[in-house]
Amino acid sequence: MSAGVVRGRLVGVEGGEIADGVVEFVDGRISRVGAAAVYPEVERLPARSDELILPGLIDLHCHGGGGFGFPNADAAGARVAAGEHRRHGSTGLLGSLVSARPEVLVRQAEVLAGLVEAGELLGVHLEGPFLNAIRCGAQDPAAIIPGDPALFDRVCAAARGAVRSMTLAPETAHFGELLAAMRRHDVLPSLGHTDASAETTAARITDALGKPITATHLFNGMPELHHRSPGPVAACLAAAGRGDMVVELIADGVHVAPATVAMVFDTVGPDQVALVSDAMAAAGLGDGDYQLGALDVRVRDGVARLARGGPVPGANTAESSTPAAPVGGAELGAIAGGTARLLDVLRWTVSKAGVPLPDAVAAATRTPARMLGLADRGTLAVGARADLLITDKSLQPRRVFVAGTEGSRWRS
Repeated sequence: MSAGVVRGRLVGVEGGEIADGVVEFVDGRISRVGAAAVYPEVERLPARSDELILPGLIDLHCHGGGGFGFPNADAAGARVAAGEHRRHGSTGLLGSLVSARPEVLVRQAEVLAGLVEAGELLGVHLEGPFLNAIRCGAQDPAAIIPGDPALFDRVCAAARGAVRSMTLAPETAHFGELLAAMRRHDVLPSLGHTDASAETTAARITDALGKPITATHLFNGMPELHHRSPGPVAACLAAAGRGDMVVELIADGVHVAPATVAMVFDTVGPDQVALVSDAMAAAGLGDGDYQLGALDVRVRDGVARLARGGPVPGANTAESSTPAAPVGGAELGAIAGGTARLLDVLRWTVSKAGVPLPDAVAAATRTPARMLGLADRGTLAVGARADLLITDKSLQPRRVFVAGTEGSRWRS
């Protein structure tokens, strides 16, 4: 029987936090949570600590890390990418693909399915190909096609049930058929990479009422919010405010401004926000040249952008309102995913956007777990899986447990 006990400031318990608390776990499950002062066998406890104990983080949108991207990697490379994020507290994540030719999507779905079956990923996220090329961001516009339910079924079959989420534009063809197919395959719909009006977006959200739905990296890959042309941002914020939608935020200091992050949390609350990394292969590494699907990416000063100005000169490809950056005499294109891990996003959300720690933790744990229907994750509660992240006061990682097993036992 494997067992353990940790002590520190608990964040992610009912009520928000416990200043000096204890989490005990047996055989991969949490068996006791509470204040250290009432622990019945106080002599067994570790010394009081200022460390933070959080539920393991859950990343709904991650394209890779450690030098490997899920849209390109073989199984060994994908394991390295997953391990990079797991070491920094993301005990559960979806492996995100990008728009690609059908045969490429099928092949990569098959690769990632093996990692899902081995418990190294929670599932596969398809970011495309049923997007709007006008808002393609760091996606290959040549691979973006109208909605095709038959192709969706084919990719799901190749993934052997591992597809858990899909980003599609509200205006894509056959939206209703795709929505029905996603429900049939238990796939979470996520609206994004869109040029749709507020009215069209709101109608698609209404179509999905009663079931979980998210917005892919709100603000990025869609028109800016304007008071006379509100667009999808307004529709998604309104839906999140009503409790009908969860909005993703890439709160990494590049994709969204601090005041914008604070505004979203203040407006809709942490139960309707999912912090995501949108990380690509460079996460955990330094500046250099990488790939995201079929496109070349250059990372400079920690910011990933498409090399050679992006895929479609003159088209609106910006993932954010940040202008293109000239580097070394060549202008780089759209922001091409993130270089931060989800723990880095959580730290930035608290330190730069000023979001209260319990709210930010909820948006990186409880809310994404709910979106995936994982009732036993994202919380410090008796019966939950013992996925734990222990950090110092500054949210720097110290220890990670996956189902009660500490990192040195599973490190890839």
